[in-house]
Amino acid sequence: MEIKVLSENTSCRPEIKNEHGLSLYINACGRNILFDTGASGIFAANAEEMGADLSSADIAVISHGHYDHGGGIRTFLDINDKADIYIREKALEKHYSVMPGGEKKYIGLDPSLARDRFVFTQETFMIGEGLELFSLTDRDDAGPSPSGNAVMFTENRDGFRRDDFSHEQNLVISENGKTLLLAGCAHKGIINIMEKFHLLRGVFPDYAIGGFHLHSRSGDKDEDPAAVEDIARYLLESGTTFWTCHCTGLRSYELLKNVMHDKINRLSAGDELKIQTIKES
Repeated sequence: MEIKVLSENTSCRPEIKNEHGLSLYINACGRNILFDTGASGIFAANAEEMGADLSSADIAVISHGHYDHGGGIRTFLDINDKADIYIREKALEKHYSVMPGGEKKYIGLDPSLARDRFVFTQETFMIGEGLELFSLTDRDDAGPSPSGNAVMFTENRDGFRRDDFSHEQNLVISENGKTLLLAGCAHKGIINIMEKFHLLRGVFPDYAIGGFHLHSRSGDKDEDPAAVEDIARYLLESGTTFWTCHCTGLRSYELLKNVMHDKINRLSAGDELKIQTIKES
């Protein structure tokens, strides 16, 4: 598997732009996969700089309905005329974050997006060989969820309600007996997501990439250090190797790193990662 980080909060070199967002370009299972599009067209500019041909993407996956993961959808549709976009239908509802002054700021996707290339997914959904999506429901929320979720709301025909993140989904890539779990922001809680993976597969993933939402951008607040250390111990015991980014936050990442050592690392825009999936003889 080859992963190129097209959009992230930080950049690893001057010619690569950064923004509050996430986008990954993945080559695996004989497919070119775009996972999220960042907040704007920056992912496309970085893709060109990094030699990632977005027009050849076979599949696009949107992890959830926030602008920092789907703000570049229109740019992608302009570049690529063939790839289906796999998304939860509720991701197209209106999503808001409450600012420190009490104002509800719109953080959802562009409501005018054409839907003809959208494929609406269910709780579990097979894209094709080696590519599967899964979401969490209320019954999967036994473990901790990010405290930053408290300021996030969804608006539908019944009015505003606390966001339950039923619009969030995770991608699993399986190749040559190795599994990679991709989570956009892990609003449902990275521990809950790992537990759901274990429930579905009977094992934990070999590798995982994603944001853990341990930093709330709207309030510029980090998760409680004791809670982060509890998460770190759980993740370390899973045996999975992690790369994190985006909404994990730098302070929380350092806490995770202090516990997990070489089992976790950070990704920035411009990074390129190769994961060995060749079968051992």
